Amino acid sequence: MPYELHYWPSIQGRGEFVRLALEAAGADYVDVARGCEGEGQGIPAMMHFIESADVRQPPFAPPFLVDGKTVVGQSAAILLYLGPRLGLVGKSETARLWTHQIQLTIADVVAEAHDTHHPVGTGLYYEDQKKEALRRAREFRTARIRKFLAWFEAVLTRNPRGGAHLVGGSLSYADLSLFQLVEGLLYAFPKAARRALKNVPHVMALHDRVARHRRVAAYLASERRIPFNEDGIFRRYPELDA
Repeated sequence: MPYELHYWPSIQGRGEFVRLALEAAGADYVDVARGCEGEGQGIPAMMHFIESADVRQPPFAPPFLVDGKTVVGQSAAILLYLGPRLGLVGKSETARLWTHQIQLTIADVVAEAHDTHHPVGTGLYYEDQKKEALRRAREFRTARIRKFLAWFEAVLTRNPRGGAHLVGGSLSYADLSLFQLVEGLLYAFPKAARRALKNVPHVMALHDRVARHRRVAAYLASERRIPFNEDGIFRRYPELDA
């Protein structure tokens, strides 16, 4: 049975971190909400797991993964589950915990990037909180981006197996997620991101290496890769990247 990924069909968002892992591993999966409702897919199929009283352990929100009777929500938890099954994490408990810790830190950056354009409330329009967004974005682009990227650079340079990967000597889901994080920052904050990335050569080398990965490159060039847009987490508002 293929893995069933449930996420909003028109944005990359947090679901993209899971998509990249599935694509890089060549896994058989269905992006359920992007499917046809007449075939039992689409958004109604996704919402069933969130809203139906028949689901004993409902996920709070997409993304979530369905694997047979197992339902896993939260991007980091999904990747913790998929990593060993897709060969995208080391075999030792130490390697798996370290990879998960890195993924959780990536999730922290993603949350902060989202809050640059929605610092007051997710239910409000950007225009309703623009003043607060300008202030929040200034802190993010002048301090937080550099601090997080410097930490990832340190992780790469201190890897005993060399600086090609975040953990061990082979591709992990954390590598794929750092690639996606850099892509998102370059889209939303092209000026600030480029300035910060000049100081983290190992991060940029990893980003470029992942982009050249055979399956990842094919995915990025396909229609399965949803373009960045102003409905997702990473949004390009030029005034926030002054």
